[in-house]
Amino acid sequence: MDGTDWSALWANLAAAAVAALTVMLVTFLIALRRKLHRIVDVAWGVAFTAVAATTWVLSAGYGDGGRRLLVAVATAVWGSRLAVHIARRGHGRGEDPRYTSLLDKARGSRTLYALRTVYLLQAALVWLVSLPVQVASYAREPVGLLAVIGVLCWAAGVTFEAVGDHQLARFTADPANRGHIMDRGLWAWTRHPNYFGDCLVWWGLYLMACTSWPTALLSLVSPVVMTLLLTVGSGKRLLEKHMADRPGYAAYAARTSGFLPRPPRTTGDGAGGVRWPRPW
Repeated sequence: MDGTDWSALWANLAAAAVAALTVMLVTFLIALRRKLHRIVDVAWGVAFTAVAATTWVLSAGYGDGGRRLLVAVATAVWGSRLAVHIARRGHGRGEDPRYTSLLDKARGSRTLYALRTVYLLQAALVWLVSLPVQVASYAREPVGLLAVIGVLCWAAGVTFEAVGDHQLARFTADPANRGHIMDRGLWAWTRHPNYFGDCLVWWGLYLMACTSWPTALLSLVSPVVMTLLLTVGSGKRLLEKHMADRPGYAAYAARTSGFLPRPPRTTGDGAGGVRWPRPW
């Protein structure tokens, strides 16, 4: 039986939209002042944390306390770590080529184009992807086996993402690696360990929200959208387009899985063929 207080949840959906929009609009004003739109990537994690905090406060007295705290902390840990990592990585750097390329497509005001296609769009995506966090917070059922599995999935994702980011940061910090492609550690098994980790995080949060068929169906859009964004949307597709002309990248892409972690591709079947295809 569904124990979700749906009227309170609908009100939370509106409040979460305001929280996400506020973070992105403030970021937009800062970006205009600094003439640097790449800081929106920092705001991505901050906005999810803001939605989680808003939801945790508003859901008091409606949902199970343990589940509320679980999803709020899980989201805040993931979002805060991501924001700090991106802020450190981008400190002192100029504009991200992805945003330069995007804004070059503007017809008319680049400022309004940036507001519409970057900040408002990301605010909407934060609201949409955060549905499991909001839904889980209004479920009255205590934490059960499915939520525990979700926690394990979330933990694996955060670990995979954090380790991959750390390995890449150490690699790029070494001057001897300048001009080389990172193909060590987790990066030998997938070209995007950070994106794969993100994917696991949101499937884990989805499992934490599955307390009934209505909540499962409502929340399903979140991990599906996040997975599509990471695999065929603005994630790996744009990054690989930017990396394509770098020396050694074609060979790296040929032997390394594009998303799902797998042992590096091998040749040697006698005709230079490969042992298995890599659709991801």
